[in-house]
Amino acid sequence: MAGDAERREWTEAVVDGRWLRPAPGDGPREPRWGHPDGMQLGLHPLSGPRGLLRLYTPYLGQPRDRLLNFIAVEPIPSGATERGFSELERSRLDGVPGLRMWTVDDAADPSPRDPRDPARGVVSDADGVERLTVDVLVEPFANGADVWVRAVFRADRPHEISVAAYRRDSSARLEACVLTATMGNWARLRTLRLADREATAGALWPDYRDVHFAEHARFGLDQLARDGGAVTVSAIPDEAEPHLAEHAPGTREHWRYVGIPAVQTWRAEDPDPRLVAQVNGRYTYWMSEAPIPGGIAFENFELVEPFRHGRAFTFSAEPLVAQP
Repeated sequence: MAGDAERREWTEAVVDGRWLRPAPGDGPREPRWGHPDGMQLGLHPLSGPRGLLRLYTPYLGQPRDRLLNFIAVEPIPSGATERGFSELERSRLDGVPGLRMWTVDDAADPSPRDPRDPARGVVSDADGVERLTVDVLVEPFANGADVWVRAVFRADRPHEISVAAYRRDSSARLEACVLTATMGNWARLRTLRLADREATAGALWPDYRDVHFAEHARFGLDQLARDGGAVTVSAIPDEAEPHLAEHAPGTREHWRYVGIPAVQTWRAEDPDPRLVAQVNGRYTYWMSEAPIPGGIAFENFELVEPFRHGRAFTFSAEPLVAQP
């Protein structure tokens, strides 16, 4: 988490019109964008590891610095099966764990810049709806992938964000570029809503008790819910009051859920016939031997599809219960 001293050294993001954006001017500024009272995007050095997009949902009753989930960037080169991992790779720019990410208003310029000098994002209008677009650059991966991510907020959809991966000419050709929500364990997501049934973490991995990741469970296009020409898949917790859960002794404080529960959903327009939804699971919290209250829960939650340059996926988080 960014320390108090570091926070004092930068200017917090400001409300500008209908958007929350980095403050104008020079000097260190907080890298945060989105809806003032809705979903927001942040980058390191905000709370959490490097190499991850941060998603904040203050409308769920969470403090300003408490994020709901991360999105990692995980490209797979053509002919390969192993992913690159934006969070886990060591940077070749400065030797620190986690690939460096920064923002620009012109994605054609790949030059690294200080994440504390963020681009403000571009406000535009399309089909009568105002949008805020933020281009997040990622340093090249060890597997030869060289990609960047475009995040888009819509004024009329305050609880969602669209993310799309773009491949540079310098990149290896790609089988896929997975944009995966990586922290389902914090919300203890355990139920996957499919087209005509639900799949639960306990039924998918009934005997798993290890401290690593359970194997991915995959669900093809024919098992996913349809919404017009789009497909959707949602993950939800199975507790009405997750903030009241009893945790095992030694569980770190940051794993204790805060706020009201939410439905987390991925949506894809015009899906490729080979698209799949995937989840894996954990029985203990990440880098911990502390069991997750209530048993195994989903951790990574994602849609995987053959790579399409600029193909957008939409992630949303809607409250499960009415807010007071």
